[in-house]
Amino acid sequence: MANYLENMFGLSGKTAVVTGGGGVLCSQMGAALAQAGANVILWDIRQEALDEKVAVLRKTCGDDKRVSSVQVNLMDEESIKKALEASIKLYGKVDILLNGAGGNRGRATLQDVKAEDIEFVLKLNLLAGCILPVKHFSKYWIDNKIKGAILNIASMASYNPLSGVYAYSAAKAAVMNQTMAQAKELAPYAIRANAIAPGFIVADQNRALLLNPDNSPTPRGQSVLAHTPFGRFGEAEEMMGAVLFLVSEKAASFVSGITVPVDGAYLAFNI
Repeated sequence: MANYLENMFGLSGKTAVVTGGGGVLCSQMGAALAQAGANVILWDIRQEALDEKVAVLRKTCGDDKRVSSVQVNLMDEESIKKALEASIKLYGKVDILLNGAGGNRGRATLQDVKAEDIEFVLKLNLLAGCILPVKHFSKYWIDNKIKGAILNIASMASYNPLSGVYAYSAAKAAVMNQTMAQAKELAPYAIRANAIAPGFIVADQNRALLLNPDNSPTPRGQSVLAHTPFGRFGEAEEMMGAVLFLVSEKAASFVSGITVPVDGAYLAFNI
């Protein structure tokens, strides 16, 4: 059984780049890839955060040689090109792109939302967090006849907009749309593009929004729980099975263009 599972889901010999790798959730996804056997390269603009997460991942997977980092500004295409070149030099090739970079900037009513905040959030989540890395990785894969795998990060907001975060909801809806577009264009080259849509998983980015200092749910958190049939927030570890499945060349070789919700049945809520 162990050999079958390793053959189906193992990532030995593969190299994965994880953008936003200096963050808690993205580094945890990187840890899952490393424990499945992949070489993992964390990308982030913050070198201090990268150094911290690389140390954690090396300890987690027990192999200092299989975890590295590259500093990059994903808003800058020249920086992406250089980061990809540096990543290829580290392990000889790159097979997997996990587009984890993203985030939000504040909450506002439609009457108070600022154009500069909308522009920043759209660029962060859609350009830096999806389109620009795929542009450069797909060219590299096509030129070198590599069967690459892309994993984008969508959101519950991809399906239904969340109140007060207009730009974030629009960007994440576009990520799901662009995942399908990427899958269609890249299929002739055996390059797959999929996404996961995390439900409400408590992380640094949303902790204060969902939980009070005593870990009781905020009013926003209470609304989420009331809408989630599982009746609880998700754990980061509960995303990892979907991550490993979708990037596995063997297990998901005919799977492309889909977004998998990992949401405690949030999207299945009814009355």
